[in-house]
Amino acid sequence: MNPDELRNIIDEAVSRYVEKTRPAPPEPAETALRSELVQERRKREQLEKRVHELAEEGQKAHDDTERAERHAAIKSELQQLGVSKVDLAFRALRDEIQRGEDGRLYAYGDEGPVPMRDYLARWVTHNPEFKPARIAGGAGAAPSRGGSLSASVDIDQIRPGMKAEELDRARQEIARIAQQSMGGHVF
Repeated sequence: MNPDELRNIIDEAVSRYVEKTRPAPPEPAETALRSELVQERRKREQLEKRVHELAEEGQKAHDDTERAERHAAIKSELQQLGVSKVDLAFRALRDEIQRGEDGRLYAYGDEGPVPMRDYLARWVTHNPEFKPARIAGGAGAAPSRGGSLSASVDIDQIRPGMKAEELDRARQEIARIAQQSMGGHVF
């Protein structure tokens, strides 16, 4: 056998092997199915991306709502404790108070979690400059009238059978004065 014949036989054997191992050309229906699968995969990926974005937006909205509720609770408690500079005190305290696992608000410090109300009461006691002044007057202040609560309510005029709106005004004035004299603490 000469080398040319041998080369031809080897080439023919390799060609037959390549033809046998080569996949058959896809049928038109199979091609259509593959393109449909690719389109469905793209749609699914887009939907998964959108679901992920919506989940992140929902979590952000939940976090914003929780933060707003926490801030409102802190400000409300500061007001109940008689703090006159609520916004200033709030800015000093807002990062120290967090929501615990049980859903309540706590201040976390060296002694562990402390309920918000106790922590704020202690903080206000240690920082009296945030409360209104206890003495309204000073040197040269005019003495107050002993018989009246304010210019609009006269203590001598409080009696049974008085008009409901006058009685309500008197109650509000008494509550205001009591709160001022007690330093904002309401028991």
